[in-house]
Amino acid sequence: MAPPPPPSTYSSSGVTHISNPCIYGDFVEKKSRFTKWLGKLFKTNTHRGVGGSGGGQPQLVGDENMVWREPSTRSLGGRGGGVGVGRPRANREKEELDRAIALSMGEGLRRPPNGGYGWRPTANNNNDEALARALQDSLNLSSYPPYVVPPAHYYPRGYRLCGGCHREIGYGNYLGCMGMFFHPECFRCRSCGYPITETEFSLSGKDPYHKSCFKELTHPKCEVCLQFIPTNSAGLIEYRCHPFWSQKYCPSHEHDSTARCCSCERLESWNARYYSLEDGRSLCLECMESAIMDTGDCQPLYHAIRDYYEGMNMRLDQQIPMLLVERQALNEAIIGEKNGYHHMPETRGLCLSEEQTVTSVQRRPRIGGHRFGGMRTQPQKLIRRCEVTAILVLYGLPRLLTGAILAHELMHGWLRLKGYRNLNPEVEEGICQVLSYMWLESEVLPGSKSSNMASTSSLTASSSSSSSYSNSKKGGRSEVEHKLGEFFMHQIAHDASPAYGGGFRAANAAVNKYGLRRTLDHIRLTGNFPL
Repeated sequence: MAPPPPPSTYSSSGVTHISNPCIYGDFVEKKSRFTKWLGKLFKTNTHRGVGGSGGGQPQLVGDENMVWREPSTRSLGGRGGGVGVGRPRANREKEELDRAIALSMGEGLRRPPNGGYGWRPTANNNNDEALARALQDSLNLSSYPPYVVPPAHYYPRGYRLCGGCHREIGYGNYLGCMGMFFHPECFRCRSCGYPITETEFSLSGKDPYHKSCFKELTHPKCEVCLQFIPTNSAGLIEYRCHPFWSQKYCPSHEHDSTARCCSCERLESWNARYYSLEDGRSLCLECMESAIMDTGDCQPLYHAIRDYYEGMNMRLDQQIPMLLVERQALNEAIIGEKNGYHHMPETRGLCLSEEQTVTSVQRRPRIGGHRFGGMRTQPQKLIRRCEVTAILVLYGLPRLLTGAILAHELMHGWLRLKGYRNLNPEVEEGICQVLSYMWLESEVLPGSKSSNMASTSSLTASSSSSSSYSNSKKGGRSEVEHKLGEFFMHQIAHDASPAYGGGFRAANAAVNKYGLRRTLDHIRLTGNFPL
């Protein structure tokens, strides 16, 4: 998920993580009945004088914009600045009442120490004792807090509408965030829908999330170990991603012996076991559905591809033996082969030109647990009767991949049988990859040019068992197999090697421009692709 894919990094741009963002407040109503608390106030203040200078200096009550001027009074006996005892009782009570009302209004505008909105006197509170004590204490205050909340009528209409339910917040606890207000139960996580009660949460745009929910949504998880992908030394989330399957995984899994499917290249997940072949390769469940396990199973597919060549007027006159082999047998055959350019690090097929003894798979292995076993092999002496001795293909690969390898190797055989000599690797491997790609296209993309060629081939050899095998496979191809075919085409088109990748792209451009037949004629004459 071919060299390992380049590292990718993840960053949460546009996402805000907030600590203690909300303002908690409390709207509290207090009611008073003048007859009770004034009686208690006068009882406690009967012997207390109201200080003054006699000149009527203004006194601040809770707010610099609210001024209460002490009444200017004199005693009957002369000068002074106090409340004269010789005045009528009605006048003294009226002055005390004016003073109590002014102090009560000032106290209502002072911000309480808990950080909420201030106490406001109303007519609906039964806690008269507490109010009387508050007023009594206010008579002795000499200083006031610097912060004063504006009166309720200062705020514009709808200022205290809940941003969640869009109803009036009224009196009670509220939250302030993002320039809006919320009932505590209305400030909810966009992901799970539950109220956010923590002092830290995440914002994405205007959507709030629990920190854990936001991480679950945005922090990528490894598709191998199923854990959150860790950050690197720079604090960034670094991961590997397969270019076709988009499988994300921790970089460490490239070196910790995690199994990789020999066909589709995906890494084994911890919740889905792969199957182990006897030659050490691993096979995923999806690739195993259509895997071809022995030489006998592969013969119908081999004949169907020969028919495909014949439908394009590229008949192979000689019968070339075809064998399915293990990895070790294929590597030994590569060492004994003098000619040819081989795709490393994993060669899956070979067109032999030398006489060799090759061990082929004669009976498919049996499945025991998650391992294949009991495979029967047989040494076979390959005698050279023409320019091509045999075609060898790895066993245990899906049908479409096995067919693509056969189409590639048959093109090598066709070139040698038709006298194409001493071609450079880019030209020979490139044109062979084009035939492999064209066959896959005919299987995966109905209605394509290659598919029409395959239909002609099927009509030409409709009586053969190989053609009926191909048609039955096409009719029963699953979505899984279709996706695998697209992946094998993607592999050919994006191969990074000079011979297989660069050669294919040059050959494909020539075939698309001039056609297959004219391109082959030009290669015979010049040894290169037409420009």
